[in-house]
Amino acid sequence: MCAADNKADACCAACGIKEVDDIKLKNCNACFLAKYCGVECQKNHRKQHKKECKERMAELREELLFKQPESSHLGDCPICFLPLSLDVNKSSLSSCCCVLICNGCSHANHIKDKTSMRDPRCPFCRVPYVSSAAEAERNIMKRIKAGDRVAFRQKGCQAREERNYSVAVEFLTKAANMGDVEAHNQFGELYHNGQGVERDMKKAVHHWEEAAIGGHPGARFVLGANDAFYGGKKFNRAVKHFIIAASQGNDDALEQLKELYKNGKVTKAELAAALRAHQAAVDSTKSSQREAAAHV
Repeated sequence: MCAADNKADACCAACGIKEVDDIKLKNCNACFLAKYCGVECQKNHRKQHKKECKERMAELREELLFKQPESSHLGDCPICFLPLSLDVNKSSLSSCCCVLICNGCSHANHIKDKTSMRDPRCPFCRVPYVSSAAEAERNIMKRIKAGDRVAFRQKGCQAREERNYSVAVEFLTKAANMGDVEAHNQFGELYHNGQGVERDMKKAVHHWEEAAIGGHPGARFVLGANDAFYGGKKFNRAVKHFIIAASQGNDDALEQLKELYKNGKVTKAELAAALRAHQAAVDSTKSSQREAAAHV
């Protein structure tokens, strides 16, 4: 048979037929290593290819997992376009639009509305702020009907806080299926604690990995801690997780790197690079407007 990675002489991994003008080969959808001329050949070759395919899939998963995210899962404030702080007290989410706004922009908007002597409005969608919890709940339900994944997640998180785990699982499932990173992180905790679902560490790790891939530094820190202290002392993997999380501005990950440095698990160069990256991530979330809001 032809080598699967030989593009100049590509051929079907099962029957050996070469790719010519009237025959187009398709890659295995899982590993992208083997090529096939049709579904029948792919089925016939599955047993021989299964081991290689699984190994390559695991490699691809590792590459994806340990790729440095471009930003945290929070992204940027949609008004000032600066990265949002990981500190949940430095931003807020309005029920009217389910958009996360930094405190700096919210504060500037409040001053503008006050100066104009008008009712306070959401700085993003300009809808007047709600005056009661019931009104906020109605807004969330409107966003849910509109298919807003953030609204599904918020409803799920609220239910989890109220220990209504069946409702939490229902809404967080919908949010996670829509690609919400925080929903995956919440599911990691649910499976770890056995809340509303049967306790399953394998599924917990899977959801934390999905969250980490999506840029969630908190979920990545948990993965690092699990590898270092509970998952067979896999310090090399743990250090990779902690370095990525620290470079996103996660304080807990940075502290773990300092401890692992004392124990000889982290090099001086790795710690120095992590310290610089951590500081750069924190500095990127600062602005005079946000500093002013912090002193109110």
